[in-house]
Amino acid sequence: MSDHYEHQGKGRDVQKDMLAAWYKRLETATADGRKVAYLFVPGNIAELLRVFDIEVCYPEINALQCGIKRTSQSLIMTAEDMGYSSDVCGYVKNDIGLLSTGNKGPFGGLPKPDLLLCTYCGCTTFIKWFEQLAEYYDVPIVMLDVPYQRDGSIAPGDVAYLVGQLREIAGACEKLTGRRFDEARLAEILKLSAEAEDLWASILHSARRRPSPFDAYFEAVFFMAPIYALRGTQECVDYYRIAAAEIDERLRHNIGPVPDERFRLVMEGPPPWPAFRSFWELFKTWGAVSVASTYSKVGGFWDRGFRHDPDRPLESIAEYCLGCYTNQSLPMRSGLIRSYVDEYDADAVVIHSVKSCRSFSVGQADFREEFTRMRDIPTLLVESDLVDPRYFQHAQLKNRVDAFFEALEHRRLIGAPAAGAAAPHAAAPHAAAPHAAAPHPAAPGGTRA
Repeated sequence: MSDHYEHQGKGRDVQKDMLAAWYKRLETATADGRKVAYLFVPGNIAELLRVFDIEVCYPEINALQCGIKRTSQSLIMTAEDMGYSSDVCGYVKNDIGLLSTGNKGPFGGLPKPDLLLCTYCGCTTFIKWFEQLAEYYDVPIVMLDVPYQRDGSIAPGDVAYLVGQLREIAGACEKLTGRRFDEARLAEILKLSAEAEDLWASILHSARRRPSPFDAYFEAVFFMAPIYALRGTQECVDYYRIAAAEIDERLRHNIGPVPDERFRLVMEGPPPWPAFRSFWELFKTWGAVSVASTYSKVGGFWDRGFRHDPDRPLESIAEYCLGCYTNQSLPMRSGLIRSYVDEYDADAVVIHSVKSCRSFSVGQADFREEFTRMRDIPTLLVESDLVDPRYFQHAQLKNRVDAFFEALEHRRLIGAPAAGAAAPHAAAPHAAAPHAAAPHPAAPGGTRA
């Protein structure tokens, strides 16, 4: 991007440096005498662990790093040679394959965990995954059992059930570290979380503008990394101030992810990491911008108003776990996607179904039928995989994507109503000016896909 713009590219560059520093801290944690816990992104309770100065490591983030940097296939095949089925989650097989390398990936070396903290939030694979790691590493596993949400209401009894478990986990952390559980410190950490969440929500909401300054899927997948890896820290807050300044500058100068926004999409499902750029280009070619996505909420509904509350520390952590996307029923997920179509004035829904992730992908074909036949929302469903490049067939995907956008163009020509025919949203400043394209951001790990 031209030097004329002060903030463009800062979100990409700073994120790259932050994640590199985070992985460096993980690599030296054991030698430095720090304890390490492995946990999952959905429903993670990193703030509670930070009270005890426990470093947090996320196997999902490690796996997507391997996918982005195209080292995942050999790791997956190693796991399959060990007996893991081709139907097993690609993230799991990548993680098991890493063990054969001594846990050395493109991000550096990973420490052996001192604690495996399994937050069960809707994905049964999480349980089996960490049971395997507990056997391989010979370390304790602690389960946080999160009640499944079926109707969108969080019962007080569910919150109390989780708070009791959180106190037990705090006790386990006291024994592990020799540190006392300090609820006042937890409140201070949660205050930082809430501040970062406010800034991240403002970035997500910026996509309501037409044209959108932000791609809420292809850009969001790297903008969202610090809210999971580093939430509850001052550096996370500082990052989102920088990222928010970049988006604000785009709004002022009418900069967006594509030069000319032609189609607005709601995206469901995670991206195919080994082919991240190729997948994005299939949509950019058509001037398509993702204005909302479910994957960017897989670890929290900041855009729907949730904030960690320092005045109710354990209760708000419990509510966070209960409300995450993977812990919601299919009707709740379907309703969320429909609401995004209206709120963000979208033209269509695109579902990327993950072959090796049946717990997430189940029901997506039903979503397509519901949206297309009952809601008159044009919907495209394509399939590949999170980190297994053997399932990404570029030519076939391109044919399907191109045919879909040709049909959308025809729909406009014959005057069919827009999919998201809700109340119009305010236009971005200088809407009549040419819409400059934002610099192509780095992939979530900081390297270009």
